Amino acid sequence: MAKKFISKDEMYDVHPRIPDLYTSFQEGKISRRRFIRVATLLGMSAAVATACGGNNQASTETGGGSTEGEAEGEPQGETGGVAGAIKRGGILTLGTSIQLLDHPARLSWVEGANVVRQVAEYLTFTDAENITTPYLLDRWEANDDVTEWTLYLKEGILFNNGQELTADDVMFNFSQWLDPEIGSSMLGLLSYLDGMNSVEKVDDYTVKLNLTTPNIGVPENLFHYPAVIVPRDFEGDFIQQPVGTGPFTLEEYADGERAVLKARTDYWQTGEDGEPLPYIDEIRYIDQAKDASVAAIQSGQIDSFYQPLPANWQALSANPDMEVKDVSTAQNIVLRCRVDVEPWSDARVMNALKMCQDRQQVLQLAYFNEGDLSSDAHVAPVHPAFVEQPIPEYDPEGARQLLEEWAADTGNELPIRATIATKNDEGEAEFAQALVEMAEPAGFAFELDITQPDGYWERWTEVPLGITAWTHRPLDTMVLALAYTADAEGTPVPWNETRWVDDEFVETLKIAEATIEPTERQEHVDKLMKIFQERGPVGISFYKKQWRINRPRVKGLVAHPTSYDFLNEVWIDDEA
Repeated sequence: MAKKFISKDEMYDVHPRIPDLYTSFQEGKISRRRFIRVATLLGMSAAVATACGGNNQASTETGGGSTEGEAEGEPQGETGGVAGAIKRGGILTLGTSIQLLDHPARLSWVEGANVVRQVAEYLTFTDAENITTPYLLDRWEANDDVTEWTLYLKEGILFNNGQELTADDVMFNFSQWLDPEIGSSMLGLLSYLDGMNSVEKVDDYTVKLNLTTPNIGVPENLFHYPAVIVPRDFEGDFIQQPVGTGPFTLEEYADGERAVLKARTDYWQTGEDGEPLPYIDEIRYIDQAKDASVAAIQSGQIDSFYQPLPANWQALSANPDMEVKDVSTAQNIVLRCRVDVEPWSDARVMNALKMCQDRQQVLQLAYFNEGDLSSDAHVAPVHPAFVEQPIPEYDPEGARQLLEEWAADTGNELPIRATIATKNDEGEAEFAQALVEMAEPAGFAFELDITQPDGYWERWTEVPLGITAWTHRPLDTMVLALAYTADAEGTPVPWNETRWVDDEFVETLKIAEATIEPTERQEHVDKLMKIFQERGPVGISFYKKQWRINRPRVKGLVAHPTSYDFLNEVWIDDEA
């Protein structure tokens, strides 16, 4: 049942800015998504914000009103509220890459995180519509300048070892994320914290974050895939100590082979039938190459698989025996250089390479036109403060002029000979092969070093020139902190694969991170996007759609923009 709609006077009591925000929503000046996001930042509960967001005809863009479960961030299935339609039991089998796991804070791939997240959960949750709401948290509160965030835990949630989740566990996880020795990418996201000096236990269920600089992205950052919550006595190896608050327990894990998970009977969430979730009895993740997934799903060996290749989508999208769902995302494949390695230390060389992208052709060759063209800025159309930019034309002649100027100034000769390193599972190889021909007239002579995914991920931050797949992040500022900043000592953060740190960019990013309203933030995001075009170390031709391809027996398994698996409300109907 939906939460009670509140009056504008009651909205004012929460925060004086919310009534004007709601008026803008009613008048169609801002979207439902934006209203919910900003209202929750200003202290309105997610449940009430979502209910208020349903009181406008314009809200049909995201489905109108919401159930209480949706408002509180619980993934919803396809049952449409009809409890009698759900069937309990059964085994769900998924194809993926079963990777070596140790400390969840060091997770670098979504595939591994998808297994871990069935056992260990997050403080927040970002849904398929890109809206972030509390999860293990009951709520959060931020002060007006978003420098103080108070996190309130739900009470009574148990880890699968019987221990209750408390603030001590949250404090422990922050200590792991903020420890440089652990090597978590969370360290870059949480750069607005002065280590554990900024993390305060208020009571057994409350933690306060005292930020050194304002940041609107705390809820989204707490959903970054290495941010699963483990207990305070965790010793560093999740396979040896698979303890979490999630709906499943890890029964077997063999990297390169399989993972088997069994349903808990004492999970903290309940289904539409009033009984504890999950609906299914067991999950089997099977290690499988993506090029074998089409045959495997058609033969019934698997029910679905991780992040279909463009060729998989092409083979299955018209198959009447499959259900294909898609969602627009901020996922992309990034052509990037290391600016601490010649010749890429000169921005003219990377700018010339960016001019060698025939973006429409790249999108067609790599992704069958299933995406949105990009201007080389790591900010996507799905982001709330995205600002549309002109799409650069393919210009090998202009690129040649830049390279000739560089060669004359530095005493080098053309062509520039280099190796492009990448992997072969998300359209990178097609992009790389096309780029070789596109860039040749400009004065580049490329060789290709294309490997299986593991062969690239072992060295992805080290290669001088590479093409790297980056996943979706819900906020426009979030990936920028992960990939284009440095720590307090000036050392590029762990995932800054380009080593590029630009003072104007970082200062503008800080301002953007402190600006709550997306319309106001657009001014700063626009500047960031232009800096990418002018002197950034990356070329981004397009942003992807993401697909979920299921056998019809699988219900409630939706396409998520980050390709995350949420399986606590998935159910099986073998009669479908």
